[in-house]
Amino acid sequence: MEQKMYRPPPHVRGMTCLDREAFTQTITVPALRVPTGVLNKVVKSLRKSTIQRPGLPRVVHDQEECKEFRLVLLDPHKVTSPASFTEDESEALRSFDVAEELQKYALQLTYHNLKTEEVLEAVLPQGQDVTSAFSRVGHIAHMNLREHQLPYRNLIGQVIIDKNPGITCVVNKTNIIDSTYRNFKMEMLAGEENMVAKVKENGVTYQFDFSRVYWNPRLSTEHQRVVQLVQRGDAVFDVFAGVGPFAIPAARLGATVVANDLNPESYKWLQHNCRLNKVESKVRTFNLDGRAFIQGPLKQELPALLKEKKRVHVVMNLPALALEFLDAFRGLLHHQSPCDEDLPTVYCYCFSKDDNPETEVVERASRSLGFPLEGRSSVHFVRNVAPNKDMLCVRFSLPKEILQQNQLQNDKSVKKLQTAQKSSQSKLMNEMNC
Repeated sequence: MEQKMYRPPPHVRGMTCLDREAFTQTITVPALRVPTGVLNKVVKSLRKSTIQRPGLPRVVHDQEECKEFRLVLLDPHKVTSPASFTEDESEALRSFDVAEELQKYALQLTYHNLKTEEVLEAVLPQGQDVTSAFSRVGHIAHMNLREHQLPYRNLIGQVIIDKNPGITCVVNKTNIIDSTYRNFKMEMLAGEENMVAKVKENGVTYQFDFSRVYWNPRLSTEHQRVVQLVQRGDAVFDVFAGVGPFAIPAARLGATVVANDLNPESYKWLQHNCRLNKVESKVRTFNLDGRAFIQGPLKQELPALLKEKKRVHVVMNLPALALEFLDAFRGLLHHQSPCDEDLPTVYCYCFSKDDNPETEVVERASRSLGFPLEGRSSVHFVRNVAPNKDMLCVRFSLPKEILQQNQLQNDKSVKKLQTAQKSSQSKLMNEMNC
């Protein structure tokens, strides 16, 4: 028996506009004639051998229209003769006085009985990579189609909607993140054009326009990991806050949060999500460049927080560029009394393509900060975002030598570094895909 009995008809190959009826075909499957009185017991005993297809019944009426019997449909790949039953199955059938004689049943197989991968494998060119993977953001499925899949993109989008309850909109990323605001350029593939999503992550509800802000559902674990390091009464400064996945959970834990994002849309939804989660009184929000935020609100509030011996956390989740902002910490406490304890902890995210990414990102962080962090920092692997490209988090306490650096020296260093940053920013932006 052909192992691909459920394979759709060959004439669907190359289809670009979804025709569901074209997938209909009739196949022959084995069946057992079972008295209705023991039907449930037989089905339970044969649960590993019965047919398991989306939308297909395991029990149908006897073709002879006999009310005392039903037909139990069997998986044609597992059962080809009575000898296919296991010893336990055969013993159960004998105990229920059910003959092991197999019947043939003509079963109509439709588009709705096929799995996503089976539909796409039948449609796309043979030998080409087939993907049905997507990131789910509320009702939106976000895909990353390859070049050879693009002619079939609308069909793929419709299949994703058909096979995934709750998905009503499918989009494809048309290029990498290429803007200061880190939002993808997207193309609608299928469904309703409603990009305002509502999601729940780690018990917190967020709402936002997915086409205009940055959101990655794969970072849920990382958000939780860092937030769990925050205690009630701590202070959190979120430099690149997005719509609030670090800021809002930290506020819910009892931290005082100051959150910032340059993207006006992210800033708007950050405020909205603070209200949605009833933490607006615990989170102050800003719409500033990251450097201006560090040298503005953070610089203004840091002395009092340190004097009160508050634990201070600074989160910098802009992995393609965050390391370049570390120089902004230089001289923040230049006119303040020396402080050796409870210095702010920084969580700085970055990408690396190096063979030794932990060492490489610490070296880059040290150069940007202007202070050696080797032996004074830890690196946490977050995720692999592409072949040979890792996302990592460098954690370290801000050195007092940096915080109290002479401002004149700092200004010269910053000016030199900013000149270098301008030339590299365009290249780095083109690498952002996470």
